[in-house]
Amino acid sequence: MTIKLPVTVRDQAINLGALRENGNVPAVVYGPKQEAIQITLSGKEFDKVLKEAGESTIVELTGLKETVEVLIKDVDFNPVKNQVVHVDFYAIERGKEMTTHVPLEFVGEAPVEENKLGNVTKVLHEVTVTCLPKDLPSHIDVDLSVLATIEDKIHVSDLKLPAGVAVDMDADETVAVVSVAKEEVEEVSEVDMDSIEVEKKGKEEEVEEKA
Repeated sequence: MTIKLPVTVRDQAINLGALRENGNVPAVVYGPKQEAIQITLSGKEFDKVLKEAGESTIVELTGLKETVEVLIKDVDFNPVKNQVVHVDFYAIERGKEMTTHVPLEFVGEAPVEENKLGNVTKVLHEVTVTCLPKDLPSHIDVDLSVLATIEDKIHVSDLKLPAGVAVDMDADETVAVVSVAKEEVEEVSEVDMDSIEVEKKGKEEEVEEKA
């Protein structure tokens, strides 16, 4: 999926404060084969693109001498107004493999939770992948329906990847794991405390007998 975003080359003489007051955002686009260009874009348009694309979808910057395919590399926000104040775009090379982060999307219901046997802990929320720009997925699904017992785990090697996409991470790294339900942990703790009290009492009686 590719999203288009109109931009214009920014005049270095323009006051950035005034630019932002008018609802625009200063930005820069750069890359291995792309000379850095200072640009300006609409804040409203970028908000829409950010919500739809995130950082793992190719965005086409239009309005320059030629269309540039980029990824959203970095976004700076005003901590008070929570508005975007600057954006870095990374220009990708067409036809050349790239490495980037792709978010994980957890789908399905875990039987272990439905049966109240345990709780699912999501360890990873994104993975690092390498692929051609045209093959870059917006996300990778993680099916939780395979988690049926407290021994079950989902590893990186279990992920179903789109064609042409490879994960640059340890295959044994845990994506999601089942932990014992809280109620069971409390019950075990209570049993352990009772055992300790019985053992303590027994030792005291043994000492009294020897005395």
